[in-house]
Amino acid sequence: MMSVGTIQCIFLVVMHSSTCILVEAMYSKPNFVLILADDLGIGDIGCYGNDTIRTPYIDKLAKEGVKLTQHIAAAPLCTPSRAAFMTGRYAFRSGMGVFGGGRVLKWLGVSGGLPPNETTFAKILQKEGYSTGIIGKWHLGANCDILNDSCHHPLSHGFHYFYGFPLALFNECQPGGQLEIDVPFRAQLAFLSQLICWAVITMVIGKYTNLLPISWKMIFCCALFGFLFFITWYLKYGFMHYWSCILMKNYEILEQPMNVQRQPARIVRESRQFIERHKEVPFLLVVSFHHVHTPLVPTKAFAGRSKHGMYGDVVEEMDFMVGSVISAIDDLGLKNSTLIYFASDHGGHLEVKDGDIQTGGWNGIYRGGKGMAGWEGGIRVPGIFRWPGVIPSDTVIDEPTSLMDLFPTVVGLGGGKLPTDRIIDGRDLFPLLTQKTSNSEHEFLFHYCGSSLHAARWHEKDSGRTWKVHYATPAFYPEGAVGCYHTILCGCEEKDVIHHEPPLLYELSSDPSESNPLSSQTSSYYKEVLNRVKTAVAEHQKTISVVPQQLSFYNNLWKPWLQPCCGRFPFCWCDKEENNGTDII
Repeated sequence: MMSVGTIQCIFLVVMHSSTCILVEAMYSKPNFVLILADDLGIGDIGCYGNDTIRTPYIDKLAKEGVKLTQHIAAAPLCTPSRAAFMTGRYAFRSGMGVFGGGRVLKWLGVSGGLPPNETTFAKILQKEGYSTGIIGKWHLGANCDILNDSCHHPLSHGFHYFYGFPLALFNECQPGGQLEIDVPFRAQLAFLSQLICWAVITMVIGKYTNLLPISWKMIFCCALFGFLFFITWYLKYGFMHYWSCILMKNYEILEQPMNVQRQPARIVRESRQFIERHKEVPFLLVVSFHHVHTPLVPTKAFAGRSKHGMYGDVVEEMDFMVGSVISAIDDLGLKNSTLIYFASDHGGHLEVKDGDIQTGGWNGIYRGGKGMAGWEGGIRVPGIFRWPGVIPSDTVIDEPTSLMDLFPTVVGLGGGKLPTDRIIDGRDLFPLLTQKTSNSEHEFLFHYCGSSLHAARWHEKDSGRTWKVHYATPAFYPEGAVGCYHTILCGCEEKDVIHHEPPLLYELSSDPSESNPLSSQTSSYYKEVLNRVKTAVAEHQKTISVVPQQLSFYNNLWKPWLQPCCGRFPFCWCDKEENNGTDII
C-alpha cells in the first residue's frame, strides 16, 4: 500500500502536468481548423434542435465546446458572406457587397473578386509562421486582367495550399442539371440580343429606303457583332458544365468538369493529409464544403439513409466528413492544441425544389432563408468552437456574434496584429468563449442585402434584450408563402421588397421567430429603440467609403480571355485525378 506521502507526490506531479498542458495551450500558438458549410440551415443539426437528421459528429463537437445560438452571417449569400468571413469586414467595404451584375460571382472567367489589397486572416498568419491551406470552395474570384494573373486566387490571399473549387457548386455542375444561374440576368441578355437583332434590321431597312446614311460595311460589322455576342453567350450557357465547374490544386486544373460525386472523399483525404503534413508546425486549415448546396449528390454510402430524402442524405454525409477531419486532429494528438470552428456561410435555401418537394435547408423556428438579409433564417447560422482545456465544454452562449469575428479572433490567437489602415467590423471572441466576459462586444449589427440596408440589430448591454429593426423585407410570392418561389432568390430592391415606414420592430429575445411586430401601442420601448437604432445606422453609414465594385455588370460579365481552361480554349476538359486515391467514403 502506498504511503500518504507517495500519494501526495503523485497528486502534485499530476496537477503540475495538467497545469503545464493548460499553460502550453493558452500561450503557444494554436492550430486552427475552420469548417464552413454551404447553404446549411441552422435547423438541420441535432444540437440546434433537429431530431430526425443524424449529425452525431457535429453534436459531439458542440458537447465538447461552446455553441453560439445567435451567430450571424454578414450577408445571406456565398460571395459576400465569405468575403466578410475572410476579412472581418462587411462585404461592401471590399466592393463585394454592392452589385450591378449580380449578388455573387456567377462565372469563373470574370474580373471581379476579393481585391488584392484586402487582408485576410490567412495573410496575417502566414507572416506569423503558420502553414495555411484551404480545401474546398473558394467563390471569391480567380483573375483580374489577364489569364493566370491569379490576383483573386487563394494563393494570392495568404494560403500556401489550395485544393478545391475556385467557383461554387451549381446545378450545371451535374450533367443534365437544370440551369440555375441568375434567371433575370439571362432574360436581360436575351433582351439585349433581340435589341441588336432589331437594330440590324432597322439599319437594313434604312439603307434600302435611303432614310439612314449608313454603309453596308457598317451594317455587316453590327450584324457580325450581334452574331458573335449571341453565339458566345449560347456557348457559355451550353458549356457551363465544362467552363466553370473546375477542380484545382494550387494553380493547376485537375478536373474540368469536376466529378461532383468524387469530391466528398477527396475533400476528406486532402484535409487529413494537410493536417498530417503540418502536425509539427502551427497551421491554419479552412475546410470549405460544397455541402449542402445544390445539386444534391450523395455518395453511394449515404444515398437513401436519412428520413429527409436526398437533402438529409447530404447533411448526414457532411456530418461524417466533419467527424473525419476532427478524428485526424485527435488521432495525431493535436486535440488540446487546435481550435476547431464549425459554421455555415448563411441560412438554408427555401426556394429550391424538385417538383413539389423542397430540396433546400431548414432554418428551424427562424423566418426566411438564403438571399434574405433581414429575416433571421437567412443570416442566423450554427457556430461551434472547441479547444479543450481553454474553451469550456458543453457551454451555450446566447450573445450576438458574427462570422466576421473569426478574423480578429484568429489573428489575435495566432500572434498577429489587426490592420490599422482599415475598419475591422469583427470583434475578438476569445474573452466571450473563455467566459472572461459575459457580453458580446457587438452592440449593433447591420444586415445588408446587396447594397441595401434591410435591417439592424441592437443588443442592449444592460438589459440583455436584442432588438431587430426592419426597414425592408422581401416581397414573398405567392402571397402567404415563406419564400420567393417565382424566382431562385428573393431580390433586394424595388418591386422585390416591401419598404416599411415606420420600420418593423421585433424583440428577438422573446420573439426569435419574428412573428409579432411591436408598435407604440404594444411596447413602451418602441420609439426609444427606433431612435437609438436610427442614430446608430447614421453613424455606421458615415464609415462607408466608395471602392471599386467587384460585382458590377462589367466585373461580373464573363470574359473568354479570363476563362481558366485545361487544354486549348474552348475545348476545356481533363481528368488528372481519375486514379488518384480512393473516391469512396
